[in-house]
Amino acid sequence: MLDALLERMGCTYSVYRKKKSSFPEVVVFVPSTRIPVQSDLQRMVKGVIPRDLADKLTSLRNQIVLIAEDTGGSAIAELRRALKEYLSVLIGLTKKEYGPEGLIDFKWKNLEDGRQDSSISNTWFEVLSSVHLMAMLTLSDADSLMIPKDPSGSGFRVVSSDSKREAIDLLLKASGYLEFCVRDVLTRIPAETKKTFPHDLQEGVLEAIAIQTLGQGTEIQLGLAVESQKATLSVKRRLACEQLIYFTQAYHCLSGCDINQGHGRKQIRFIKWKFLEAKAAAYYYHGLILDKGSEPSIHIGSVSCFLAAEELLAESKKACLSFCLAPPVTRAPPLWGAMKFLHQKIPEVASRKSQMYGYLWEQEKGLQSLPDLPEFQLSLRPDDYELPEIDPAWDSENWESLGQPLKEHLRDSDEHDENPTD
Repeated sequence: MLDALLERMGCTYSVYRKKKSSFPEVVVFVPSTRIPVQSDLQRMVKGVIPRDLADKLTSLRNQIVLIAEDTGGSAIAELRRALKEYLSVLIGLTKKEYGPEGLIDFKWKNLEDGRQDSSISNTWFEVLSSVHLMAMLTLSDADSLMIPKDPSGSGFRVVSSDSKREAIDLLLKASGYLEFCVRDVLTRIPAETKKTFPHDLQEGVLEAIAIQTLGQGTEIQLGLAVESQKATLSVKRRLACEQLIYFTQAYHCLSGCDINQGHGRKQIRFIKWKFLEAKAAAYYYHGLILDKGSEPSIHIGSVSCFLAAEELLAESKKACLSFCLAPPVTRAPPLWGAMKFLHQKIPEVASRKSQMYGYLWEQEKGLQSLPDLPEFQLSLRPDDYELPEIDPAWDSENWESLGQPLKEHLRDSDEHDENPTD
């Protein structure tokens, strides 16, 4: 019954049926995609900033809304362009000399169900949400690269090495956006305001996504190494161990978060699935390296590794099902990368080596322990991200049309505060 359910969910690894389904496939995990709610910003900023700036701010924000709603978020290039232009104008509102904080009530909603999840009068929250949207779009782009079209429905879909490398680049870029959110944006927002954030914007959640994204980049690298005749066992073991570390770190980031809201449950199950896969791969390659030794104790250690890898692989299948069933329901893709190879090799090698060294195993029964995996310096790092340059319109002559420009008014106010009269 479990196999039948797995097959229906797309979580089996030997069969891929040609079957239309409303459940999307997932290779790269994309948490909730949030988009702005259409708002009348002109009314909120009337008389405070020049009309041309107010019009541009409103137009760009509403353009993002329309593109996202009309395409379901699939027009990634257009949305990315609009977001970059919008951020260039938006950051003017973060400058004290241009606009007071709390001027606009920024509303956002979840793209999947259309429900509004926030309404916060803080410009840095709007910056955070916009950069977060850029990260989610970039993850979606990477996911699309890893799920090529399969018109035949055969399940034998080939992802080119160039597409895999491009997906890794996108993952590093997405991780950079998220790291920027944590390091440079959240630190500017008052703690009381952050308490009102939707759960998907919790600091630990953002950190976890940034780190697990690096783990997925390493997963693709491991797949490339498995396909390469030049990659050594040591290289493959290192990549598997690094992937394991990334997903371990991501899990710890969620330890203080409320994961029962938003996409929290889905995310934690994805991390567990990928953690188990990475650990199985790490023990398999560690076992192969130990097996090159000549001491009996070394062979016992290698058999322990192979048996552990086999058990972890079985656990990862269950974790896959748990991830697929967690709402919103999704399907895992057909086997790809390193797992396509390891789902065949691990049981085969574990069985063969257990028979080969069974007599040693019996002699040392109860004394053998699972060897420790080696520790490595992590290789992948998020790309650096910086906000775009502020739109030149903020320094336009149109400030004079407001009478006394707001920035002059604020400067005058500051001077009066510093030099009070008797």
